[in-house]
Amino acid sequence: MEEEKKNMKILLVDDDRFLLDMYLLKFKKSGLEIDTASNGTTALEKIKSGVDYSIILMDIIMPGMDGLELLKAIRDQKLQPKSVIIMLTNQADDEEKAKALGVDGYIIKATTIPSEVVEKVLTIYKNKKK
Repeated sequence: MEEEKKNMKILLVDDDRFLLDMYLLKFKKSGLEIDTASNGTTALEKIKSGVDYSIILMDIIMPGMDGLELLKAIRDQKLQPKSVIIMLTNQADDEEKAKALGVDGYIIKATTIPSEVVEKVLTIYKNKKK
C-alpha cells in the first residue's frame, strides 16, 4: 500500500473550512496527495478537468450542489470511473440514498476521529480495488 500511496490523488470536498484543513493535514501526514474543494460545483469542475482521482471523499451537506447531487452527476456523466467515492458526513440517514447512487463507502464524522478517517478511507479503497 505504501508504494500505491505515492501514486494516489485524493479530492476532498467539504464546505467546513476547519474540517477541510484538519483532514488535509491528516492525509498529507500519511504521504497522500490531496486536492480540495469547498463545494460540489467546484469539485465537479476539478473532476471534469482531467485529473484522475483515486479517491473522491465528500461531505453530503454543502451549499449549492450537495454531495448527493455531486455523486449523481459523477455517476450519470460517467466521470472518474476508476475513482472510489466515499461520503464523509454526519447524515447517517442518507446512507441508503448514497448507496442507491453508487457510493463506494460511507464514514460518519461524529463517530470517527480524524486520524481514523485516513485509515478507513484507505481500507475502503483497498477493499474496492480487490
